[in-house]
Amino acid sequence: MIFKIFRKELKETIRDRKTLLIMVAIPLLIFPILINVVVNVSSSFSESAGEKVLKIGIIGDTNDILIQQLNSIPASFGPKEFIAYNGDSLKLFNDQKEETIDLALWYDSGFQDILDGLGTANILWAVDQTNIGYSERITGYMNIIEAEERLKRYDALGIDEQKLQPYKITYQNTASDQQMLGELAGGILPYIFIAFGFLGCMYPAIDLFSGEKERGTIETLLTTPVKRWKILIGKMLVVVLSGLMASCCALIGLFVSIEFLDLIPDPNLTTVVSKILTIPIIIKLFALLLPLTVFFAGIMIPISVYTKSFKEAQSIITPLNIVVVLPAMLGLFPGIELNYITACVPILNIVLTTKSLIAGNIDYILLSLSFIVMIAVAAVAVFVSFRQFGKESNIVN
Repeated sequence: MIFKIFRKELKETIRDRKTLLIMVAIPLLIFPILINVVVNVSSSFSESAGEKVLKIGIIGDTNDILIQQLNSIPASFGPKEFIAYNGDSLKLFNDQKEETIDLALWYDSGFQDILDGLGTANILWAVDQTNIGYSERITGYMNIIEAEERLKRYDALGIDEQKLQPYKITYQNTASDQQMLGELAGGILPYIFIAFGFLGCMYPAIDLFSGEKERGTIETLLTTPVKRWKILIGKMLVVVLSGLMASCCALIGLFVSIEFLDLIPDPNLTTVVSKILTIPIIIKLFALLLPLTVFFAGIMIPISVYTKSFKEAQSIITPLNIVVVLPAMLGLFPGIELNYITACVPILNIVLTTKSLIAGNIDYILLSLSFIVMIAVAAVAVFVSFRQFGKESNIVN
């Protein structure tokens, strides 16, 4: 009887185009679209920032030695144009504020004399660091002219540059590419899966309970010679399957984006991600998502049973998404690691466990603890659903 109810409710759910869109279409397309947009936008910003002619306002004259040194830098470091303000610092400041110029450059009036006397000349760049690429280009300019001036001083003083370097320091990253990816991006994947799992559960849960109450069909179902808990389990299985399907489609979309659409420009990164998306890791990931999805169904069904209409249930469950996603966001913060405390925090343990799985340094004791905690909270949620569904006042409007 549970299977018959499950099959009947699943057919009705699949017929709903809105639910099917949330369950399949959006999760399947989100990763190809998201990766494509991010790659194209970042490439576009980088290209435009590198090709933009920077208008640099200066207090001195364009024939000053510093400006000549900056002009001698190859155009491959980015084109630039100098505008002399002849000592009018107020106009220079106002023009930068009004974005007539991109950068402002101040330097000592006796710049050349200071350099000839082996003194330290002051240089000040004023830059709006919200403009992408400006600071990087300035740093590149100054590194070049500073290196040239330093070599001139070594020659003038008769100093061997090598004798001024007592140490040759090398920093080696002991973390593998897989560990780096797990730390940097490992929290984003479960965050997306959790969000889509929640959305995938939401519409079927509302429709199968509040929707049926609003349509007046749930009373007919309850008149059949089937125990109420079997009806609940049959409906809940549809809700859980919908959430898992949404998460699965998101994973398929990610896999297709990496393997077939060639959206990631770095081949090394593509190779690392391909090695991570192995069958064992995917199985472990879905083993964690299963009790999580049951938990989602268990907190949505009591709300859907209690509310009297689809709109009322939606208005309550939709803000609940923020409460559910908040622990997942904590897993994105640096310094929060999987331990015996965080493994006992629902949802957060899913994010941290997934990060460790992707990084390849999972502690299976903590993995088991996270799984047990999620099963426990899922069981509590199912029990609450059973209690609410068993109340006649909640079923009959």
